Amino acid sequence: MRTTIKQLQPAIFSLYEHLHQHPEISWEEVQTTSFIADFLKKHHCHVTTFDDVTGVVGEWGDLTPGKLTVGVRADMDALWQEVNGVFTANHSCGHDAHMTMALGVLMVLQAMDVQLPGRLKLIFQPAEESGNGALAMVNKQVVDDIDFLYGVHLRPIQEIPRGTAASAIMHGAAGTVFGHIKGADAHGARPHLGVNAIEVAAAIVEQLKGIHLDPLVPYSVKMTQLSAGSKSSNIIPGSAQFHLDLRAQTNEVIHALFARVEHILQHVSRLYEVELSYEITERVYAAEVNEEARLIMADAITQTFGAEKLEPPIQTPGAEDFHYYTKERPQLRATMLGLGCGLTPGLHHPQMTFEKEALLDGIEILARTVLNTFERQSK
Repeated sequence: MRTTIKQLQPAIFSLYEHLHQHPEISWEEVQTTSFIADFLKKHHCHVTTFDDVTGVVGEWGDLTPGKLTVGVRADMDALWQEVNGVFTANHSCGHDAHMTMALGVLMVLQAMDVQLPGRLKLIFQPAEESGNGALAMVNKQVVDDIDFLYGVHLRPIQEIPRGTAASAIMHGAAGTVFGHIKGADAHGARPHLGVNAIEVAAAIVEQLKGIHLDPLVPYSVKMTQLSAGSKSSNIIPGSAQFHLDLRAQTNEVIHALFARVEHILQHVSRLYEVELSYEITERVYAAEVNEEARLIMADAITQTFGAEKLEPPIQTPGAEDFHYYTKERPQLRATMLGLGCGLTPGLHHPQMTFEKEALLDGIEILARTVLNTFERQSK
């Protein structure tokens, strides 16, 4: 397999460069969807796209209903951030690499003339960064017929070194709350005639500091955005908007955290006698890894790098909407590859970079994982 991958290296790198140079943000991955759909069609896949969402699914192998189906999922969207003084779409989270590796698996298996005893289903999912792309794919029923589902994510050098990999990433749960304090402005000399929305927001921040949950489970909640007032400094703002960021390492603790936050918002609203509305605008679940899938991927890592390069599952407070798949479809046996790739200075940094040769490692591990899954299930 390694020889085949090496022969395909120019095509793989060219594919990556194209995806890297054409980033699109969440729900706007129109050209990316079109490009991947054309690529899949040229590689003899059954292709599915959707009228109302971006994203594309490619199926290859024995498409007979009831056959074992192995899925590989790659996220598509880029971040919107300032790069060299200009705001632009930017692939600083590695989604361009993830798409390349998923397509690389198909290229390698076809070049090796592999005859799968079932179906390989490649899912190119939009809007991971907004936290709701996976749920859209679930609602499109694209994982309903999948038995095993594998994902991949580049890991920063602070976690694991180049030339190593982990068979699972234990992402934490996360969510955001948008709130609106609604009131009337007052004159700076007459504060008794209104409610200062900034003081209300400050009270929320202080109350959040008093949340105490299981100390053995990492968690946090903080106000990350606050907008109040305008150009006139002698007006007390009666209204404000804010965002809260919530994180926890388990689904149980994030559920308790949301409940406490809602209680605080309701309490502050009553205390200041002000209208305060809020909504949960994003919610991503913590990883629930299937042990059978993890062991299959661990074997593939060992086959690729050797046993000494197999890292333990990575625990990270970062979140990933990949885990919506197993939350919404518990029958899925799923895990996510954590790939060491020399990534610096860090994920989401505008100048993020990694060693491009690691793409070949990821393709080999994922391709071996697919083959190992079919082989193990046929015994």
